Amino acid sequence: MKKKSLKKVMTGVTILTLACAMLLTGCGKSSGGSSAKSGGDLSGNVSTNGSTSMEKVIGGLSEQFMNDNSGVKITYDATGSGTGIEAAKKGTCDIGLASRDLTPEEKKAGLVQKTIALDGIAIIVNEKSPVKDLTVKQIADIYTGKITSWSQVGGSAKKIAAIGREAGSGTRDGFETITNTADKCKLSQELTSTGGVIEAVRNSQNAIGYASFSDAENQKGIRILTVGGVKCSEETISNGKYKIQRNFNLITKKGQKLSKQAQAFYDYMTSKDANDLIMKAGVVPAGK
Repeated sequence: MKKKSLKKVMTGVTILTLACAMLLTGCGKSSGGSSAKSGGDLSGNVSTNGSTSMEKVIGGLSEQFMNDNSGVKITYDATGSGTGIEAAKKGTCDIGLASRDLTPEEKKAGLVQKTIALDGIAIIVNEKSPVKDLTVKQIADIYTGKITSWSQVGGSAKKIAAIGREAGSGTRDGFETITNTADKCKLSQELTSTGGVIEAVRNSQNAIGYASFSDAENQKGIRILTVGGVKCSEETISNGKYKIQRNFNLITKKGQKLSKQAQAFYDYMTSKDANDLIMKAGVVPAGK
């Protein structure tokens, strides 16, 4: 082969090699703009269990991680914060999910929490209710039965139906802790999911409920009240002006080593790379 022909062949090979490298680099980027790629081949299952309020956050993060690590399958069992904490304690899941903080007793049992996001607990009423704002004290008085008629807080002379969550719910724990109503609430209905509370309020003009802001936002048939004149929003949750808020936590057990794939997923969720997807889920990333 002549030198000139050989030079043309080598130039073509070089260009082809560069093009392939560029394509491979592009394939390493995630569609969400934040890469969840581990830097090595991962395979196997990762099980998460707990808070129903964390569904959007965990769903978005899991989807991104599995897109970037095709050999990994992440499962989410929406059982409630209390059950998720217990599962982490017993080792029946890799990572527990809790929309409340651990108690001193749970910490003594060797459990550890890592906060990945802050979430406002929205106070919701039916969209036809004339009431638009309540103070924390008025909310507490409604849930403890001191206020029983909407006429006492600027509404019509109708009996208030207070809707709440079941024992063990992180949302309930957060709500009752902030409003100082633990073991004092008198509920018309006690429901086992955030979606159930929203649906109950949507179907009753006299109902009031509480739900994760990320789930209640933009829902038809309900209205999110301002609390003490402060709107529930990402900004007011982040700066602390909105008072009824709680942490979204990952729960693990001290000394219990996670599998390689579970550790990689945990590291991703607690990194700055997860912030965009956490915000897309309607909650505020914790300081990382």
